[in-house]
Formats: sequence, C-alpha cells, structure tokens
Amino acid sequence: MNKNRRGQSRRHPLRLPLPAQNSAVRSQINGSHCSSPPPHCQVASCLQLPQFAGAHTRVTTPKSTNPPPAMDAATAAMVWFRKGLRVHDNPALDAARRGAVRLYPVFVLDPRYLRPEPAAPSPGSARAGVARVRFLLESLSDLDARLRSLGSRLLLLRARDDVADTVCAALKDWNIGKLCFESDTEPYALARDKKVMDFAAASGIDVLSPTSHTLFHPAEIIEKNGGRPPLTYQSFVAIAGHPPEPVMEEYSELPPVGDTGGYELLPVPEVEELGYGDISQEELSPFRGGETEALKRMRESLQDKEWVARFEKPNGDPSAFLKPATTVLSPYLKFGCLSSRYFYHCIQEIYRSAKKHTNPPVSLTGQLLWRDFFYTVSFGTPNFDQMRGNKICKQISWTENEELFLAWRDGRTGYPWIDAIMIQLRRWGWMHHLARHSVACFLTRGDLFVHWEKGRDVFERLLIDSDWSINNGNWLWLSCSSFFHQYHRIYSPISFGKKYDPNGNYIRHFIPVLKDMPKEYIYEPWTAPLSIQKKAKCIVGKDYPKPVVDHETASKECRKRMGEAYASNRLDEKPAKGKSSNSSPRKRQLTPNSAKTKQLKRSS
Repeated sequence: MNKNRRGQSRRHPLRLPLPAQNSAVRSQINGSHCSSPPPHCQVASCLQLPQFAGAHTRVTTPKSTNPPPAMDAATAAMVWFRKGLRVHDNPALDAARRGAVRLYPVFVLDPRYLRPEPAAPSPGSARAGVARVRFLLESLSDLDARLRSLGSRLLLLRARDDVADTVCAALKDWNIGKLCFESDTEPYALARDKKVMDFAAASGIDVLSPTSHTLFHPAEIIEKNGGRPPLTYQSFVAIAGHPPEPVMEEYSELPPVGDTGGYELLPVPEVEELGYGDISQEELSPFRGGETEALKRMRESLQDKEWVARFEKPNGDPSAFLKPATTVLSPYLKFGCLSSRYFYHCIQEIYRSAKKHTNPPVSLTGQLLWRDFFYTVSFGTPNFDQMRGNKICKQISWTENEELFLAWRDGRTGYPWIDAIMIQLRRWGWMHHLARHSVACFLTRGDLFVHWEKGRDVFERLLIDSDWSINNGNWLWLSCSSFFHQYHRIYSPISFGKKYDPNGNYIRHFIPVLKDMPKEYIYEPWTAPLSIQKKAKCIVGKDYPKPVVDHETASKECRKRMGEAYASNRLDEKPAKGKSSNSSPRKRQLTPNSAKTKQLKRSS
C-alpha cells in the first residue's frame, strides 16, 4: 500500500525486504577526540533555498555561531554521506529519517583529496585527477536533485583541513541527537570515523553505522574464519554464504532540513572552480557520475538476460572503447551511486529465470564477490597497501628506474598497446580490466621490473573507480606479489592486443600520430621500413618513441629475477614447527566500539 505521510514509504513491487539487522562498524584504531571546534566550514546547497520559519537570516560564514533554536536533540538527525551517494538501498539514510523531525543530509569536501597540486603530472590534486573529481561532483549534484525531489537537499560542508573536526562542529552547532553513516573499512576512514564517534559518545549522540558499501562486513567474515582473513577466493566464498537483501523502499517524502544557523549556503562547485588551472583542453570522460546514471546503466546492462547468464569474466575485448565490453559499473560501485547488494539481487532474479548461468568466480555475481574478497583481506591484513611489513606480500628487490617508470606513466614506452592504455587512463579515468592487467604486468614482472606500489599510486590517482582495497589487491595479484604466483605467465605488449584488435583501431584512436600506420606495423612501428614510416607521417624515434626495452630480453630477465625472489622468500618463510605455512599473519581481535556505535536493528 502506498503511503504519503512524512517519513513513510511505499514498497516497489519487485524490491526486497529489510534483513533483520545490520552490522555496526568495528574498529580498533586509536584516535584523539574531536575538540568541539568553532564552525570553520561553509554549508553548500545546490539552490539558494528560502529560510524555514524561525531560522536565522544571516548567511555569512560566522566566526562564532549561536546554536539553532532549542529543539529536542532526539528529533534532529544527520545522515553523513561519504561513499553511498544514493537514495536506494541506503540503510544509513533509512535509519536517520526514522523518528526524525529534522534531517540534515551532509557531505564534506575533503581537502586531502581535492586540494590542487601544481606539481602533479596532470591537472587535479595529489590524490585525484580531474576525471574522478568531476565524477564525484556530478554524483553530489545528482544526489542533491534526488533529495530535493523528496523535500530535502544536500548540505555540502567545505572542510578547511580535518573532515572529522568539520562534522563534529556541525553536530554541536545543529544540536544533532542521532548520527547515521555508512560503515567504511579503509584505514583513513576508520581513523576519521573514530574521532567523530568518540565526540558523539562524549556528547550523548546516538551513532548508527550500518554496512551497505559491500555485500558483507569484512569483520564478520574474519570472525567466521577464526579471526583471520581468508586468503583465497574459494575459502572466502565458502565462508561468506549469501549476502543480506537490500533495503529498497521508495520514499515519498523525507523530513525537512533543520535550521543551519549562520552557515552560508553555496552551490556544489564545478570542477573548474577548484583551482586546477586551465582544464578546458581536458577530454571529458564518457562516464557521468550519479545514482540516476548508475541505475540507468545497470538496467541497460541487465536487459540482455542471456548476456547476464552467460557472462564470463576472462572473456571480453579490452580494445573495445566506443562500447566497452563490460558494464562499466565499477565507478558507480566505488562512489556508492549503485548498491552492490541491489545489483547482486537483480542479477539473482535473472539467474532464477535462466535455464543455466555461469557461476563464481567468473560470473557477474562472482565479480561482486571478488570485490568483497579484497575488502575483507585488506581489512584483516596490516600494511596491506605496501610491500614492507605486509606478511602476505612477497619481498622483491624491484628496480629503481624513474626514467622507465615515467615512460610507462606518460604513455611513452614505444609499445603502442601499452601507451594507448595509459593514455586512455589519463583521459577517461577508466580502461578495461584486461587492459589494466597488460600495463600492470608490463611495469612490474613482465618488462620493466618497477615496484608495484608506483603503479598503484598512478591508478589510485587517475582511475574514476579507484578503490583502496581493490586497487592494492589487484596490484599485489598482477605483480605476483600475493594471491597469484605464476610469474612466468606474462602478457605480451604486442600479441595480446593484436588478438582482439588486429587493425589497431584502439591504438589509432588514442595515439593519433599512428593513425596512418599500416596494420602490419601498428603494434610494432619500429619494425616498419623508413619509407613506410615516412608515408604514415610517423618517424619512430622522432614522432613516436622507440621501445624503452626489448620485450623478449626484458621478460626473460624478469622471469629470472622473480624466480630468485621466490626462492629467497621460501627460505624466509619456513614455518615454525607445528604451524602451517598457510596461516594468516596474525589474528585481529574485532569487536564493536562498545556504546559508541550501536548495531542497527531494522523493523520488518
């Protein structure tokens, strides 16, 4: 039955019910308490909205701000968006709206990710390129539009320095009684959230932090596995079971936004306003951010039920760029514009009506389980994002060669297949997963023998779907530092791309200087006779670089050095008597943050 009263909802006929309960955030990160700082941020909304009755009329950023008119704190709730930039299947939003008279939907722009870095190799900040920043801002604008359609709006806080201090200030100034936010297990997020939860606990604010960015909470999987993260995909799937069903209620209305006191209302910024210099010549990524686009793209992908049922991850054309041979839903999952649980259950609906379908690890649902696998291992492995101090990572003496690294990063290796992929990454912030495999192998164990952490940093900055757990996990895998150990299997920078795109259309698009090179030489232009190079208006060594290494010689040397590294690691990893060499590095004691974070219990 449809209901139109405030805070109530109508169920979509195909949507799934709430599970009985959801996990609270679990963390043992030590952090200092927030210090109740004076307001030092600005509040942004996508419109200059009229003031509510009784609200202050000041709109300048105050040096000191009086709190809003007296209100029972229990009736004022804040939903703090970080990832999870959506309305559908958002348990934090659902929990915040219940019982709230006023609701403050907040997102904080983090200078750690957005502050301009003039020394960066391309426009953007030190941690994010323009493509990902633009995707984020588009996602925020879309979220604001969806909230406004429900009688609410997004309040954008612009932190000067520390995000946690900014949130604490708003909690105090707006007299918030209940704070809800999606659980996040990345190290930076755990430390940030610990500060906010400590402040909330000291202030008597209820905190609810449900799991919804992943299918499962990593801590629950680790607990089921005896306190250790499962280190193989198969063991993870066996332990995990079936994920909870998504919260899919369609709201007719949300509680109105409360008084924001003297905070200034500003629009969501355009990427051009963030101080990244002249970006007018930057190519726009074809992938637009936001929940609206995410749901549209998901529905389009799932329309072909036979394709969904037969999907098999190793198959697919990495050279297909006009119409990628995959869903391209990873950036929407990264920012939480699309719920992984909703996507999973939509796929399951199709499987139920199919005569047969593929299964994990190669199926579509298998890809979502891979995502959770890396989240779980990264959460339970100290120093997961580095080689040193990471006990599941092979210790390898990688080469320190900045010249080779820069040639790889900037698409100047002289191997057109590799260079085209890196140029696509630079321009679009995305490339097919097999293309990622090619360039990661080439940088590390295949040709250049450069440290995987350097490649990881490039991907982390430029990919619009850059995800801490998955990015680090994939680089550990592809460099044969962990998970995958068949280091003798190397992607050829010549034949691998040619297998999918013998005419070299992908290369011609992203490297225009090679557009007239005959297909016989498009993957190896240095082998073309000088007369052919002149006719194609591309002289190798002048218009396009010569190869930085000889692949046949370099790959043999890499195999030799990997073999030596593995032999050395085997000597260092001799298990103690009576202990298995496959045991996890150490157990982590995982318990909820006592009274600071409550488990979210859902009403049916």
